[in-house]
Amino acid sequence: MKLKVTITGENVHNVGYRYFLMTSAIDQGLDGFNARNTMKGNEQQVVALIEGNEEAIAGFKKLAESQRPEHSLVSSIVFEDTNSNVMKTGEYAQVCTAIQLNKAIPLLLDMRDDLKEMKGDMKEMKGDIKEMKGDMKVVRKNTDIIPQIHEEIKGMREDIQPGYAAQFRLVQADIRAIKERLGMS
Repeated sequence: MKLKVTITGENVHNVGYRYFLMTSAIDQGLDGFNARNTMKGNEQQVVALIEGNEEAIAGFKKLAESQRPEHSLVSSIVFEDTNSNVMKTGEYAQVCTAIQLNKAIPLLLDMRDDLKEMKGDMKEMKGDIKEMKGDMKVVRKNTDIIPQIHEEIKGMREDIQPGYAAQFRLVQADIRAIKERLGMS
């Protein structure tokens, strides 16, 4: 027995409908199955051809009417007898695998290129981190001597202060002497 199944709706493409139907065909033990996406005016269609015994086809019809892919929007499902050639279910599964690989390969190549770029970026970052570690060693070395420099400055100030005090006293004495001579005191 052969049957043509036409599923029409606003969103039946790119939601996994053909794969959903193929899985149902395999689960029901259908001998033949193939499906394709088409358009009817502005509406999307999935047209599937199935072949098998009456029991398997009845089970497939029941699943097709009661279940659908999560994001699909279906307006009608029509079943009609057909004399069309139907691909073996296993052969169609192989075709679907090839189709999916064909979609996946460009994505995998992009991912490979992105990974190469990320590796380059990581090498660059590793170099930057090494450079930063070197800079941190210099900063740490410089900050380690700050207390030593502080002590040296403190010592210099203590060395200088007694000299300033003596000079200051001399200057004051000179100013007093000048004032006395001028009669300003």
